[in-house]
Amino acid sequence: MIAFLTQNLRWLAPGFLLTFASAFGQTWFIALFAGEIKAVYGLSDGGWGSLYTLATLVAAGLLFLRGALADTMPLGRLAAGVALAFALAAALMAWTSSPWLLGLALIGLRFCGQGMFPHVALTAMGRWFRAQRGRAVSLVILGHAFGEMVIPLITVAAIAALGWRLTWGGVALMLALGLAPAAALLFARGRAPEGGGEGGGEEAPGLGGRHWSRADALGHWLLPALLPFLLTPGFVGTVVYFHQSNISAVKGWAQAEMARGYPVYAALAIAAALFAGWACDRFGPERLLPVFLLPMALGVTLIGPAGQVGLWIAALGLLGATQGMASALWGALLPAVYGTRHLGAVRSLATTVMVVSTAIGPGITGILIDRGIDFPRQCLAMGIWCLGLGALGLVVLRRLRLEAAPRPGPAGPVGDPST
Repeated sequence: MIAFLTQNLRWLAPGFLLTFASAFGQTWFIALFAGEIKAVYGLSDGGWGSLYTLATLVAAGLLFLRGALADTMPLGRLAAGVALAFALAAALMAWTSSPWLLGLALIGLRFCGQGMFPHVALTAMGRWFRAQRGRAVSLVILGHAFGEMVIPLITVAAIAALGWRLTWGGVALMLALGLAPAAALLFARGRAPEGGGEGGGEEAPGLGGRHWSRADALGHWLLPALLPFLLTPGFVGTVVYFHQSNISAVKGWAQAEMARGYPVYAALAIAAALFAGWACDRFGPERLLPVFLLPMALGVTLIGPAGQVGLWIAALGLLGATQGMASALWGALLPAVYGTRHLGAVRSLATTVMVVSTAIGPGITGILIDRGIDFPRQCLAMGIWCLGLGALGLVVLRRLRLEAAPRPGPAGPVGDPST
């Protein structure tokens, strides 16, 4: 892995940069400003949550419509343009006093940060690597974990020293003056997969030797079968973070004690991502389908009966393990199955599903809490759901491997390690 990193740092760096900077559009980052935003705009918890959900759903729709730009535009130009739009959204957060413009800013932050930045990064890795695609994806997605470890501390200090509006202004300047030109420069030169030949470029076919369009994927049995696997990690991970205050109230735990679980979450997410990247290259990414949700099943189930905060910390670590594996899995499986010619369009559909799951989760679980079903009790149902998906994964894996044309090599019938 170290040798691979040093040999390919030139192409891994831009992907890592985008996943790291995507933090500024993630729920956990925006939530750091929630108290100030609600106070300034006079929003209740319900009003703030509804506005955030609506903005996320609109961002998901935009991603579905514009994600295919990764297939038609040079990635350097696209990444730089998204960074400038991201900066504009951050600037709007800093200076607007209108609730309507606040909603527009949230749409921009979610579309650029949670949506397009990781989308462009993983589309590039899917195209630029084949035999070691899993390793490339696992290293690039570490940007998420490093952002979660580093950025909250800096942000809390910046808010205390400068105020929340100036902090957003600083984010806008970094994105416009630092990240946009860096992305344009780093993405300017692509990488043809080894063995691709002069005419092969970056394109690699998928299942059945085809390049699948988004319409082809929608008409095939596999994508609907993958939908619950795409939805679940984002749904469960988001609602566990979102309802920490309810868990704290039900269990009687101090939130300061609960915060000790964040480094454990990040550490296990990193370890699991690196392991999953290796496993995708060695055995084929499809082999992870039956197992990647099992840590989350155990972790979310632990929350219900947990009487000590140590079990909460263990639960967060297990959730992090699934999130790390999930990122590596989708980064490697989608190009292996659907090919790379239309990867941007196919990936945008999958990413849209993931974004929608993060939008609807807080609303559904919040309604259940209002109706007397506290969140720890809901966790048991989510654990059973994850366990059931593990069994479904075995069925999907069996059918996929029967349908795929046999190919030699350790990555199995879906991956193509020969190049």
